Amino acid sequence: MLRYLLEKEFKQIVRNPILPKLIFILPVMMLLILPWAANQEVKNIHLSVVDNDHSIYTQRLTQKIASSGYFLLTDVSPTNTKAMESIESGQSDIILEFQPNFERNLVRDGNAEVMISANAVNGTKASLGSAYLMAIIRSFSTELQQESGQGNAKIVAPVITINSYNKFNTHLDYKVFMVPALMVMLLTLIAGFLPALNIVSEKEIGTIEQINVTPVSKATFILAKLIPYWLIGFIVLSIGIGIAAAIYGLIPAGSLLTIYLYTGIYILVVSGLGLLISNYSDTMQQAMFLMFFFIIVLILMSGLFTPVSSMPAWAQAITIFNPLKYFMEVMRAVYLKGSSMGDLIPQLLILCGFAAGLNGWAVLSYRKRA
Repeated sequence: MLRYLLEKEFKQIVRNPILPKLIFILPVMMLLILPWAANQEVKNIHLSVVDNDHSIYTQRLTQKIASSGYFLLTDVSPTNTKAMESIESGQSDIILEFQPNFERNLVRDGNAEVMISANAVNGTKASLGSAYLMAIIRSFSTELQQESGQGNAKIVAPVITINSYNKFNTHLDYKVFMVPALMVMLLTLIAGFLPALNIVSEKEIGTIEQINVTPVSKATFILAKLIPYWLIGFIVLSIGIGIAAAIYGLIPAGSLLTIYLYTGIYILVVSGLGLLISNYSDTMQQAMFLMFFFIIVLILMSGLFTPVSSMPAWAQAITIFNPLKYFMEVMRAVYLKGSSMGDLIPQLLILCGFAAGLNGWAVLSYRKRA
């Protein structure tokens, strides 16, 4: 009986004019575009400079900031009031103001002041932009100390050499952090949405009533709905792994077998969620709204963009019930750290629990009418 149900499911998938194309196009488009667009590194910060000194030092520092790649020099305003107008109009994000006699104070007293004023409507852009600006100014200050030490043999300028090493993501490439997480999001969308919409579409066209009058058990029916999308999930994952290797040079530091094992369990989790939602939905519109609600909440609370540790305590408590969080931890750990299955036993047990609970609920809640 299961064989004939699976044959029906695969024929429905192949005959669908959109679904087969979506299975291949969605992972390609998402993995080629989102890692470049969803980047937390802030660039192209519009800077307005108020130069009250007009000295060689202020010009050098302004050129150094403009050539850093993070800032776009909007204008050099004559007064702070004029620069503030560019902030209010949205033309500038940050104002850098040099005090009068900046160069003289720096050379004579060894101390000069600058003022940084940031538009904090976008708090992230303001804080990161100010941090970048302060780092460049400190670098410029170090350059001046080294120059003064080289010009006078009696003066020894202290120089501190810092050798940094970033473990797991050596070059701090945000795409390396995002690509494994985007694979998780892809599997969630495809393996969660499609089973839900499949059952609801059968409800709307009436074919599910024909199955209800057969001796097919509820468990067999749910299993027949799960297996095709379980296999589709592996296809989507394989496409994602291929794109990650070919486009980004990102190869798992750990075992592919571990990834596929956890993927198989995770697909059962999200497919079970989709089937559960379909059991409580009578129309396609209801199913889509419910899926969008759950998917958006799960994605936002998974650590995809914001680290879970940065969330407030109540939000961290909610993430305990989010299966996306655990599978995202697995993907990033295997890809970046080379973690083995032995390192990820807690995630394995939790995902197995989610899979058993959601699919069991889906079987029990399926209303089979004779």
